[in-house]
Amino acid sequence: MGFVFSLFKMVSVLFLGFLALNCFTEFGSNAQVLPDGEGMHTHSIIYYFETSWNYTTSDLVESSIACDCSDANNTICHVTQILIKGHNLTGILPSELGNLTRLQVVDLTRNYLNESIPSSLSNLPLTNLSLLGNRLSGPIPPEIGDISTLLNLVLEDNLLGGSLPSNLGNLGRLDRFLLSGNNFTGRIPESFGNLKNLTDFRIDGNSLSGKIPDFIGNWTKLSRLDMQGTSMEGPIPSTISELKNLTELRISDLSGTSSAFPNLEGMKVMEELVLRNCLITGSIPANIGEMASLKTLDLSFNRLTGQIPGTLEDLANLNFLTSLDIKQRQQHVGSSPIDLVVNVDCYLLTDLPCPRKPDREATTSVDGDDYEEDLSNSGPSTFFSSANKWAYSSTGVYLGNEGAPYTARISSAVNGSEFYRTARIAPQSLKYYGLCLRQGNYKVQLHFAEIMFSDNQTFDGLGRRLFDVSIQGQVVLEDFNIMEEAGGVGKGIIREFNVDVNGSTLEIHLFWKGKGTAAIPNRGVYGPLISAITVDTGNELSAGAIAGIVIGSCVIIILLLIILRLTGHLGGKDNENSELQGLELQTGYFSLRQIKAATNNFDSANKIGEGGFGPVYKGVLSDGMVIAVKQLSSKSKQGNREFVNEIGMISALQHPNLVKLYGCCIEGNQLLLIYEYLENNSLARALFGRDEHRLTLDWSTRKKICLGIARGLAYLHEESRLKIVHRDIKATNVLLDKDLNAKISDFGLAKLDEEENTHISTRIAGTIGYMAPEYAMRGYLTDKADVYSFGVVLLEIVSGKSNTNYRPKEEFVYLLDWAYVQQEQGNLLELVDPSLGSKYSNEEALRMLNIALLCTNPSPTLRPSMSSVVSMMEGKIPVQAPLIKRKDADQDARFRAFGMLSHDSQTNVSIHSHDSQGPRSTSIDGSRIDSSISLPDETQSHSSSRIASRKTLRE
Repeated sequence: MGFVFSLFKMVSVLFLGFLALNCFTEFGSNAQVLPDGEGMHTHSIIYYFETSWNYTTSDLVESSIACDCSDANNTICHVTQILIKGHNLTGILPSELGNLTRLQVVDLTRNYLNESIPSSLSNLPLTNLSLLGNRLSGPIPPEIGDISTLLNLVLEDNLLGGSLPSNLGNLGRLDRFLLSGNNFTGRIPESFGNLKNLTDFRIDGNSLSGKIPDFIGNWTKLSRLDMQGTSMEGPIPSTISELKNLTELRISDLSGTSSAFPNLEGMKVMEELVLRNCLITGSIPANIGEMASLKTLDLSFNRLTGQIPGTLEDLANLNFLTSLDIKQRQQHVGSSPIDLVVNVDCYLLTDLPCPRKPDREATTSVDGDDYEEDLSNSGPSTFFSSANKWAYSSTGVYLGNEGAPYTARISSAVNGSEFYRTARIAPQSLKYYGLCLRQGNYKVQLHFAEIMFSDNQTFDGLGRRLFDVSIQGQVVLEDFNIMEEAGGVGKGIIREFNVDVNGSTLEIHLFWKGKGTAAIPNRGVYGPLISAITVDTGNELSAGAIAGIVIGSCVIIILLLIILRLTGHLGGKDNENSELQGLELQTGYFSLRQIKAATNNFDSANKIGEGGFGPVYKGVLSDGMVIAVKQLSSKSKQGNREFVNEIGMISALQHPNLVKLYGCCIEGNQLLLIYEYLENNSLARALFGRDEHRLTLDWSTRKKICLGIARGLAYLHEESRLKIVHRDIKATNVLLDKDLNAKISDFGLAKLDEEENTHISTRIAGTIGYMAPEYAMRGYLTDKADVYSFGVVLLEIVSGKSNTNYRPKEEFVYLLDWAYVQQEQGNLLELVDPSLGSKYSNEEALRMLNIALLCTNPSPTLRPSMSSVVSMMEGKIPVQAPLIKRKDADQDARFRAFGMLSHDSQTNVSIHSHDSQGPRSTSIDGSRIDSSISLPDETQSHSSSRIASRKTLRE
């Protein structure tokens, strides 16, 4: 006999405990009670929930404790169900739950429970475990995979992390498996292919790796599949065609290579189809029109071409067709346009027109500034322009809550300006266009305040809103979390950017990539949110005034040039100036006066390092911007050439893992480069510097640094329009910002690799201990020389030791040689920095060390590309590091190379110390080589040739 005790009036923990302990009703004289042990455990569970509840009659369905009283002639009851939803329980999930041996249902949805999921739950015959919307953290206990009776496992919107246990693939009866809105990493285990009874699988918003597995084709009963914002790679596997019962399919934001539209033929019951930003190419298949129940179709941000099929006209239920990413392509819909409530949004790539007679706009004044109001509650796929200054484009529909508003408002006080009380929101993409702008530089301020979550310890405060922001097509904020950045709810925060406008339109794009929560406090609360935008355009001048200023300035400049020429100040430097000619530098120019003021006339107190071509100073400009100034030595003949190289190349390169160049200064004998200032100096100082300068780098930080360097090099070698070989990758040329992100610096030694893949260079530039043997000996230069140097740096980061200064035994010259020995003996983990203790992953450390050895292979052809290195580090492809024995490793070639350079340095090699911390007995990384050598002519044994390898950098 089973029955339910519903909580229908105001009760306290004490009363609920009493209810759970007795769980009784009267049948004559027989009282029904819980067994003593089970009653004690139930009381402990209630105690751990740490709260009292105010119940009303509306809680009858949401909260109950159910018992089975069929034992001992209906006198003994066992707890079979604990269902307490939406009551903000603030305790933990106690392990005592595992002692309620008849418990089948645990539903604690939308509370505030924290800590981890107890493994003792595996002792229970659970059919339903629902913990959606709590603060649970840590990994999923592998023991959960032993609950063979489980039908529903709902863990959405928590803080769970780590890899997914393969044991969960044992849950053969599982029907619903919901994991969205957590922090899971790694690949989806192959064992999940055994879950052939799944009807609902959701894993949105986790940081997974690898490709979408082929085994999803085994889930033939599936009706819903959600994989938005998972960071996985495409393409969508062909086996998806087996899922004929799908009604909802959502996949977005895949990386990797492009592919054709997946085969969805036969999916007749589809209602919502979202394949956003999945690198899909080609045309939209006509069989989409056979999905008679289709209501929502989102194919935005793909690479579609051709015509929109006319069969879509027959979809009577389709009321939302979001952007098909038309982008200047001629796409047509059959013979006539589709008649939808909301039609296609065509993204604009050209400048928007500037109206001659703008309408009067609605404005509001905040803190003395006038703002154009943006209060229109327009829906999905809308382009709206209220005046001549601003327009916006909003796309997307709130899945699960199509009636959700597109503006937000809060009546309570907000910490900040008045405009933080309102905000525009969008489910997917929100673009703002600043219109009628002149070409030039603008200061753009984006104002944010999270006003849709609460800031207390309740379920309403568990929401996480993450989105990206790009300006003029460049991502400036990634996975931006307003509440986290501002330090709470209802607090205003400003993010400021300097932006160049080359046309007449400024584009600000806020974009949701499927990350964060999507159902807290209600369904449909997610996506980008912004309160206000400020653009400082400077003073407005009439066309006549501008013309007068330009003409007057030109006259003055011409007169000054004539005077300087007559006085000889423009002569005598033809070589230097000729090197600067032809370079269209995309940088700013600073005067020497500005730089002297910023550095206090190059005060030694502001000196932060010593580069290969001169000192580096910290400076503060008049507007408060902190900069780093590299002062190139005028004594070196190579100085001007390297200066020109560095300006030209860096001005054309923009990447998060490259040091940003703000500008330059060329006055007299001063050659200056002005960079962004990086708070944590160089990687060399962090690893090998003096004790007071060393940083405690945990394993996750070291991984992040390694991956950052690899991504920066992959960009230089393969992704940028210019193919660049750095030639001097080492720890001193890697700088760390305040968040310990790695940025590659010092492109003065970089070599432009325009068309060819292989070069013989007569100018050897690099650092002993980091140079690839083929480059050091023969001047044979490819991007694989950088790969070799990266391998050495990777080894240093993992071991915490300098390649050139660490000698465990006399017969070993470099750390790399010792690594080969450890590899032969199967003791690679002996190389891991002892300061890490046991706080690192053996698997990850071995992967990094094997990558380092693979990169330092004596043969350049056997070294991987940097893009492959990135994939190996991310676990996307396996690492195949060959065993390199010292006696077979061509070590003599390496030593001959360095010996050759050392001999050559007696006459024409510049050697510099790179220890930015001042004098030391040994250099941090070894001697830097910058040499011109003669290469033997293989056809004439008694002659030599000098091959010129100079290239001019042009846009």
